[in-house]
Amino acid sequence: MIFSAFERMVAMRYLRARRQEGFISVIAMFSLLGIALGVATLIIVMAVMNGFRAELLGRILGLNGHVNVYASAGGPIRGWDDVSARIARVPGVTAVAPMIEGQALVSVRGAASGAVVRGTRPEDFARRPVLAGRIVQGDASAFGGDDIAIGIRMAQRLGLLVGDQMTLISPRGTPTAFGTAPRLKAFRIGAVFDVGMYEYDNNFIFVPLETAQAFFRMEDEATALEVFVAEPTDIRAYRSMVSAAAGSQYRMVDWQQVNSSFFNALQVERNVMFLILSLIIMVAAFNIISSLIMLVKDKGRDIAILRTMGATRGMVLRIFFLAGASVGVIGTIAGLLLGVSFALNIESIRQALQALTGTELFSAEIYFLSRLPAKIEWMEVAQVTLMALGLSFAATVYPAWRAARLDPVEALRYE
Repeated sequence: MIFSAFERMVAMRYLRARRQEGFISVIAMFSLLGIALGVATLIIVMAVMNGFRAELLGRILGLNGHVNVYASAGGPIRGWDDVSARIARVPGVTAVAPMIEGQALVSVRGAASGAVVRGTRPEDFARRPVLAGRIVQGDASAFGGDDIAIGIRMAQRLGLLVGDQMTLISPRGTPTAFGTAPRLKAFRIGAVFDVGMYEYDNNFIFVPLETAQAFFRMEDEATALEVFVAEPTDIRAYRSMVSAAAGSQYRMVDWQQVNSSFFNALQVERNVMFLILSLIIMVAAFNIISSLIMLVKDKGRDIAILRTMGATRGMVLRIFFLAGASVGVIGTIAGLLLGVSFALNIESIRQALQALTGTELFSAEIYFLSRLPAKIEWMEVAQVTLMALGLSFAATVYPAWRAARLDPVEALRYE
């Protein structure tokens, strides 16, 4: 739609308040603010939800195998070397790592707490950037023998530093003539990691595989085999090939099965938030309708004079369409700039608000992550922007049509 200079001049004139009420009328201002806040909020919420999913997915895929292989009959896997070799030959498989995982009781200076002990080979530990690349104390090369790695929150909670001793108590005790005696072993803290996920940083202890086998009395055995593939998002295609290579005596559990309920909940919450926040933009669009209808009613005499001076119905329609669309366009652009700026700096804003209020706004114990993530999907930003513009334009059609259909004779008669 092409607007003439005359139409643009009249439309902007109608947007200006007459009684020194500001740049535009009060209702139009509320409409503009409503659209701006709706667009900004929708962009920010979508960015945070995308950030949550991306961060959790990256941490989960970096810390755990994309496919875990277990013995079908339950219990440990014996002779895992041959199985690992067969799986490693599957196209697309990048690594196969044996793992031992079990519960243990941690004892430090009389204080005790539960923990998850995961045994892995030192070379496998070093190949995981989520672990080896996030060492905040000590060094990843120190992982081996009786030197273990713990999370930063466990270290802070128990007051441990690199070089300190930690005693682990295994639930698999040693049989004696007087009953089962608990197995205790002292380990040295060789490295402290900070992966950014509260569950791992607070509860997980990584132990060298051979040491874990001795501690849990699992000689030359593994709880599972962790299989890493080149494209974890297409895990279903790999799963059948890995299952065929491993054999019928083994069962497969991929990362999507383990975390399906969690990611489905995130997706449902994301869709619901999009729907609810879209209503804010819709309400603001209804405000545009009401403000334009009032403007048409107020400018009835002006419309009649314009018609008698030669203005066509199309010109009148374009004038009021431009007046209403300007509110929507300005509000959408303002919301776009505000939302993108806020999403790009959301962690800095969170820390500033925490320092200002003295309260913790994003607890790692509740939200799993230690920092507030945000990932802007520009395609989604474009969809939100187009939706806001579409609703704004649609809201102006009926009032503009009413103005164009106004009979100048009737308008002048009742003035």
